[in-house]
Amino acid sequence: MEREGGVRAGVERLRNYAGGRWVESCTSRWEEVTNPATDEVLALVPMSTREEVDECVAAAKKAFWDWRATPAVERARYLFRLKHLLEEKQAELARVITTEHGKEYRAAYGEMRRLIEMVEVACGIPTLMMGDYSEQIAPRIDEYSIRVPLGVFACIPPFNFPGMVPFWFMPWAVALGNTYIIKPNEQCPITQQRLFELIDRVGFPTGVVNLINGGRDVATWLIQHPDVKGISFVGSTATARVVYRMCAEYGKRCQAQAGANNFLVVMPDVDLDTIMPNVMESCFGNSGQRCLSGGVVLGVGPIYERLKEKFVEAAARLKVGCGFDEDVDLGPVVSRQALARLHEAIERGVREGAKLLLDGRGVRVEGYPRGYFLGPTVFEAEPGMHIFDEEIFGPVRCLKRVESLDEAIDLINSSRYGNAATIYTQNGAWAREFRFRVQCGNVGVNVGIVAPMAFYPFGGMKDSFFGDLHGQGKDVIDFFTDRKVIIERWFPEKEVRERWF
Repeated sequence: MEREGGVRAGVERLRNYAGGRWVESCTSRWEEVTNPATDEVLALVPMSTREEVDECVAAAKKAFWDWRATPAVERARYLFRLKHLLEEKQAELARVITTEHGKEYRAAYGEMRRLIEMVEVACGIPTLMMGDYSEQIAPRIDEYSIRVPLGVFACIPPFNFPGMVPFWFMPWAVALGNTYIIKPNEQCPITQQRLFELIDRVGFPTGVVNLINGGRDVATWLIQHPDVKGISFVGSTATARVVYRMCAEYGKRCQAQAGANNFLVVMPDVDLDTIMPNVMESCFGNSGQRCLSGGVVLGVGPIYERLKEKFVEAAARLKVGCGFDEDVDLGPVVSRQALARLHEAIERGVREGAKLLLDGRGVRVEGYPRGYFLGPTVFEAEPGMHIFDEEIFGPVRCLKRVESLDEAIDLINSSRYGNAATIYTQNGAWAREFRFRVQCGNVGVNVGIVAPMAFYPFGGMKDSFFGDLHGQGKDVIDFFTDRKVIIERWFPEKEVRERWF
């Protein structure tokens, strides 16, 4: 396709949103955003300049004090309006997610539902930000604490939930009186572009909510900027570690939710036919590109052989295709690079001696010859193998037999990750033992995707989280505010008059 000034003609050029207006980037660097089912170029995203980052932060900083002085109930009214617009456009926005990310449409629609719930819960901010009061802590002295916003915050999200993840943070931040900047993931930036079209319609005061496109450089400049008070990051463990270290170096608050390798434990008392749809959705929904996906399935004792047989059979029946096809179980992975990385991981698993039970590399989807498709792939593997120990962000899963619940828990706890783990059982004692001992932030009992509701924090332990306060729930309220503690004394009127008059 013909290029104008280094940019493809006829393809949408995404814009930044700063200071309450849409801004064309002056960068010379643009990256293509492709439809993973068709390899079609959907848009061009700018790799914004440092000057543009500075202008965006300056707009957010300028807006802060007036927004901070706006009553909380009035701030919440903007979110009520946003919620209404999101509900009107839910189906349309879900289609955007499927188009640029590839996930099956029902998953994209569910992502939008979760996004709306974040806004809905943040609308309760007048109650959530209430402080404490103690009367007469000493003669004529009272003491109380109040929550106060801090200034400009920014979000650096992943590609796999391009709509929802920034909304783990933004609604709460602005409801609490902060101003906010979202840097969409450059692989899937169109969803946030469309969401900001609704944000623009809401009419937030100038500079309260902003968008800056770009890649790693833009993320680095936001972290380094002296007027940014904190960063919310979601992504790989390697990158989260860097972000956390840099935020500490530059004196920022940081919540860095990182990688995962989640375990599903199947106990001998379960009905495999009953749980298998839930297991399949955990392992292969969203094409396995979830930080809550089941990565390793452990069968305890005599159930293992039947589990292995039914798991492979069920995985082989899953339909791969374009996310808009109603009967599709998993769509393409996000990019050609991601597909190549997954092929390399499969080949490494074979080299290291894992037994390949189901190979999804030969899948072909009629009508989509250029799509980034990989079918469900299943290994029988052991600890020490890369395919078993590390997060394989795609539809590649491992099975293993263990002899007891103790062995399963010890194996889970030996992992460097601690994002999620699930047990399938009808035995309450086993379930309680599991949730009590397992070292994970999100624990499921007969639930394969342990996704907390908006009013609970999104957990994570060990190398799956860096920081002190998670996203969502009460944690995010603490992250976006600090406390002022006031100790107050008033002299009696008679004493004042005698002293001054």
